[in-house]
Amino acid sequence: MSTGESDTIAEAPVTNRKQPFPRGFLDTISTGWAERPESLPAARAQAAFAAARRAKVSAAFAGTRLVFEAGSLKQRSNDTDYPFRAHSAFAHLTGWATDTEPDSVLVFEPTDTGHDVTLYFRERADRTTTEFFADATVGEFWIGPRPSLAGVAADLGLATNHLSAFVASEKDVTLGTDAALDTFVSELRLVKDEYEIGEMRLAVDITARGFDDIVHALPDAAKHARGERVVEGVFHRRAREDGNGEGYDTISASGPHACYLHWTRNDGAVVPGDLILVDAGVEADSLYTADITRTLPVNGKFTDVQRRVYDTVLEASDAAFAVARPGIKFREVHEAAMAVIAKRVAEWGLLPVTAEEALNAEAGGHHRRYMVHGTSHHLGIDVHDCAQARREMYYDGILEAGMVFTIEPGLYFQIDDLTVPEELRGIGVRIEDDILLTDDGPVNLSADIPRTADDVEAWIEQVQRG
Repeated sequence: MSTGESDTIAEAPVTNRKQPFPRGFLDTISTGWAERPESLPAARAQAAFAAARRAKVSAAFAGTRLVFEAGSLKQRSNDTDYPFRAHSAFAHLTGWATDTEPDSVLVFEPTDTGHDVTLYFRERADRTTTEFFADATVGEFWIGPRPSLAGVAADLGLATNHLSAFVASEKDVTLGTDAALDTFVSELRLVKDEYEIGEMRLAVDITARGFDDIVHALPDAAKHARGERVVEGVFHRRAREDGNGEGYDTISASGPHACYLHWTRNDGAVVPGDLILVDAGVEADSLYTADITRTLPVNGKFTDVQRRVYDTVLEASDAAFAVARPGIKFREVHEAAMAVIAKRVAEWGLLPVTAEEALNAEAGGHHRRYMVHGTSHHLGIDVHDCAQARREMYYDGILEAGMVFTIEPGLYFQIDDLTVPEELRGIGVRIEDDILLTDDGPVNLSADIPRTADDVEAWIEQVQRG
């Protein structure tokens, strides 16, 4: 809503659950407010990096008007909305993060030398308008102050304008409707810049503290009928206190639930003697997220069978880490892990063929029954980052320094799987780490979160002893 020009505020419409505003309120609400002088902020740390990203987009789409929409609030129920999060490509190109205004639009206007880039958004309304007290979606009485055009321009190093000034054109190439643009901005994130790598380290560090919280809470979780939610809850607290929240729904999967790859219901018991698989990641205020999995013995000690499975998954993870280096194909990381998985489950007598036959790309795959997912995915401002990248740039792409990806092999023996011995049924193990590739090889950003079975047991004992 633009700034009102009248000295009198018009009364807002009344719905069936609102009282009408009395005349005295309407006549005086715009008066008696202290001045609110604005001091412009210095450009945020990400501004220069975002400008460099925009320059790459401009060079790739010369002469084309490009439109990137942040997105709108999404309804949860009736008149309540989900927390707003901007589209990842919009956030990547603006540097705007948790403070992004809904419905904002970034426009690349073509010029003879490239593009003029302008950020359009709904600026704060002054107190001569009904919006600030009567609109529960954007009014300052309801949600607090919104930013000004000048403040955002200084903060992000971008030209800004009122959202009402944006006019769409039939010739616009818009994010989400043009495959070439979607692919380009997705592949733009394959190699992280210095700022992004710093934020990934931060997200991992906060997540590590969240896993300490989980270990400390395991005894309480074991006492609760829905102990999985106790685990989920303590991690949520850490994510909200030290970051923006979770980067994705936490998987808190105890006992047989650990064999369901995306178990997010988290309504089960946490039983001593079982394992609990926790896949969780904190999203930093910059919107960059970690993605880490640890599988923990609820009572602090692995059984012999659990340890055998766990050690095999760790062996597969270490094999994948060992081959990761600039110049190899991304899929070779997965192949290294799967070679270990196939070998071990064949040794255990679980396959109707040899490990070599199972690894045959066309006729094999028998071992995938126990690990159906991939070993790695790119990670960044999305938990599954760069998702619109071409296959030849992603799965068959060449690894480069600056890439950040997961290594996350697992073994999952469903509770009713008759192809495995009874002692294995209901055991699910995954170990997931966040990897930064450098010119010198891979760096495990989450290496400080215990990984070996012995270290996990010692970690649980130390944290719970207090």
